[in-house]
Amino acid sequence: MSRHISEQFDAELDRVRLLMLEMGGLVERQVRSAVTAFITHDGALSAQVMAREDEVNRLEVALDDQCVRTIALRQPAAGDLRFLVSIMKVGTDLERAGDEAERIAKMSDQVARFAPPADRYADLERMGQTVVEMSHSALDAFARLSVEVAYEVMARDAEVDSLFKHIQASLSETNYENSEQVKRAFCIAWVARSLERIGDHAKNVGEHLVYLIEGTDVRHVGLASPLDSLAEG
Repeated sequence: MSRHISEQFDAELDRVRLLMLEMGGLVERQVRSAVTAFITHDGALSAQVMAREDEVNRLEVALDDQCVRTIALRQPAAGDLRFLVSIMKVGTDLERAGDEAERIAKMSDQVARFAPPADRYADLERMGQTVVEMSHSALDAFARLSVEVAYEVMARDAEVDSLFKHIQASLSETNYENSEQVKRAFCIAWVARSLERIGDHAKNVGEHLVYLIEGTDVRHVGLASPLDSLAEG
């Protein structure tokens, strides 16, 4: 971002950016730990994830408060206003991703009572890794203001959706022999749904960065920038 005459204003914008990245780093760790806890039946790790959820919420409140204060006091325009609005939207997506990580941790406690499946949750592990990579790349894109990486993150959402559908199909085609297997399948389905939503939130972060850099809203027009369609017309 460009610097301003007021060093204090620059400091406030830097504080907002760093607070968002701190929150993003925590949420990324939450997602990674929640998936690991589920796959390994690690009750202690799932408990840590649930205990840290309050910290995620605290950071969201602090981020919103800092953005609102800066907007009220500085009355920013153009790029600075887009920056603050985008950061607030990112905070909302990060908080919701944190909520999904907590849900996965809760499912981990449920599934830990059962024996793991023969494939050791291979598809779910792959989906979780993809979502974690998307989340990391989305935050990295924001840190470096890389719109190219943002578009790459958005494109990977299709990969997550494909994995989600594959897991759903596998669960529906399985013949279950007892209630334990049914309950375990139920937990897997809920975790897959949470991971799919976390992928959506990572995609949203990429879209917010495109809005910040290009000044265009790409949430409902696919991956191509609206500027491209205007140029074609």
